[in-house]
Amino acid sequence: MRAGGGGAVTARAAVTARAAVLRSRTLPFRVEDLTLDGPGPGEALIEVAGTGFCHTDLLPRTDRLGVALPLVAGHEGAGKVLATGPGAHEVSPGDHVVMSFDSCGGCRACLAARPAGCAAFFPRNLSGRRPDGTGTARDAAGEEVAAYWFGQSSFATHAVVPVRSLVPVSAALPLELLGPLGCGFQTGAGAVINSLGVQAGSSVLVAGTGAVGLAAVMAARAVGATVVVAVDILPLRRKLAEELGATHTLDGRSQTLTEEILEITGGADHAVDTTGLPPVITSLVRGLHSEGSCGLVGVQHGDLTVDPLLIASGRTIKGIIEGDAVPRLFVPRLIDLWQQGRFPFDRLIRRYPLAEIDRAEQDMASGEVVKAVLIPT
Repeated sequence: MRAGGGGAVTARAAVTARAAVLRSRTLPFRVEDLTLDGPGPGEALIEVAGTGFCHTDLLPRTDRLGVALPLVAGHEGAGKVLATGPGAHEVSPGDHVVMSFDSCGGCRACLAARPAGCAAFFPRNLSGRRPDGTGTARDAAGEEVAAYWFGQSSFATHAVVPVRSLVPVSAALPLELLGPLGCGFQTGAGAVINSLGVQAGSSVLVAGTGAVGLAAVMAARAVGATVVVAVDILPLRRKLAEELGATHTLDGRSQTLTEEILEITGGADHAVDTTGLPPVITSLVRGLHSEGSCGLVGVQHGDLTVDPLLIASGRTIKGIIEGDAVPRLFVPRLIDLWQQGRFPFDRLIRRYPLAEIDRAEQDMASGEVVKAVLIPT
């Protein structure tokens, strides 16, 4: 049966969904009809209102993770609950929700309120399958399609997700815009607020001013950082960073990047790298004061070599996943900041119909758009 119009759907009933399926690592997405399993134990069926396009959604195009195709990507979704499976008591049909990442809820990290450090994070989020290895969708020929990317696969009109990853939000909010708060914007803001603990009066470096980096810039100003230095190779992105709170901007191609950072900050308190480029990371670390901290977001492009004396003097380098956030606590906090005008993430969004996912991918790759949001139609 096809779900639509916001009506409740009987749990476990199969649902026809329109989805963007990646069948080749080199060819465009193909929008087609799939049959989704109904929600099982601890799951909910979501009618998707909008989904952010994140660079992580391009990982299945590479061989780095060995993700099996065909697959429905998308992990920054928001929508309305249509039905819940057995034992899924946290939400009810009709609730508006943001979908975030999956976690087991029972390992040491989850019990310590660090779900991004979940012992099962990678199989639960980066395989496209349920933890037990099963899929959730079939195509018109009856062949299985992986549809559990980050526990949601929300490049679709509907998604089956674990209720643990859902964040209930007010029905008065623009639901179609909220999905990126569950990953990209959460990651950048969380890196500043949670991972590095930036305080009022601090100085912060942010390298790379895509969605994650600009979220870090906005969060740094929101918590009262007095010096926020944004680094990027694109002049338009540097200008946007200034509009969103950067006090200074630097060209990432500069051969004297460290010296320029030190001239501005005298040695920064914190740095966030979203580029994954070892030379840029090294410049950031050198631009910190002796006890400064540098957070690395995403996967680095090659080995990182750091002068051991920089570390011996007290500097800290740490990897960051999902901004070390507890989504049900942190996403509402970001919404509050947005409503106060202190985290204007909506300025970064451009809407695209789901059918135009390939144009959205191209615009994101070219830097024309910061955050593409796909609207199912």
